[in-house]
Amino acid sequence: MSNTEEQPRVYPISAILNLAIAGLQIAALLSLLWLSGRVEIGWLLILISVGYGIVMNSGYAMMHEAEHNILHPNRRINDAVGVTLGLFFPAPFHLLRQGHLGHHLRNRSDDEAFDFYFEGENPVWKFIQLYGILTGLFWITIVLSNFLALIIPNLLKPKFVAFDRPTAALLESLNPKFQLLVRWEALGVVMLHCFLIWIWHIPIINYFIVIAGFGVIWSALQYVHHFGTVRDVQKGALNLKTFTLLDIIWLNHNWHLNHHLNPTVPWIYLPFLENENGKKRGSLLIAYIRMWRGPRFTKERVQNRYAGKVIR
Repeated sequence: MSNTEEQPRVYPISAILNLAIAGLQIAALLSLLWLSGRVEIGWLLILISVGYGIVMNSGYAMMHEAEHNILHPNRRINDAVGVTLGLFFPAPFHLLRQGHLGHHLRNRSDDEAFDFYFEGENPVWKFIQLYGILTGLFWITIVLSNFLALIIPNLLKPKFVAFDRPTAALLESLNPKFQLLVRWEALGVVMLHCFLIWIWHIPIINYFIVIAGFGVIWSALQYVHHFGTVRDVQKGALNLKTFTLLDIIWLNHNWHLNHHLNPTVPWIYLPFLENENGKKRGSLLIAYIRMWRGPRFTKERVQNRYAGKVIR
């Protein structure tokens, strides 16, 4: 699933369209950050924050294409666009990429079942973890990884997070060959945002409010497509919907079951794939609200068949 270049292109990549969309996304994100330095705290700043959240979630959906090597057929261009969009997350693209490809291997196994806790696990910690995902704390931990990658990268090892199985499994899958690249990208993230804050005179509080508009939305949506689904690595996902325009802006990312069943199919074709489970798309908002009931205890165990596999 991680190497799409070796598979036949039944569904061709819309390279020119993707580059055009990515260019518009980057221009819009820069404009919103510039605007954040021109307004006082108030309803207009909140509006800019929501705008950044909507646009960057679209940018993340395009970066997601790059993670699967289906943004552009040229691997260098594909990765360059992914790295650029990652700057506005803000986090290293090659760290996010490894985490996402690992998600396709661990999905719904005990290594990535945030809606359950097992015998011997601390249920309080599992509740904190799930509610952290729902409220944006998950995004904050990823942003903080920029500084870990730069200052003390050795802390990004499974032995330091043995108390948390999902995090340990993620770190176990990281490929050491990308470590230096991740550090350079983390440096680029810090330098770019410090430069933009300085040159555009963006008040720090304004800056954090605006980028948090993305972080809260992104984090809240990270498990909504998987909560309560069948515990199968590919079938454990949902096709959800919002408004038609928003679904298009987010590049069909809510066709999540179709994506997990066909991870090498570009975003533009996902709505036209056969719906294997025959179910209609549910509401993303209702699915999000449902997650607030928290994790449940289960005796069902599903082992990660790819445990120990390093992402290429």
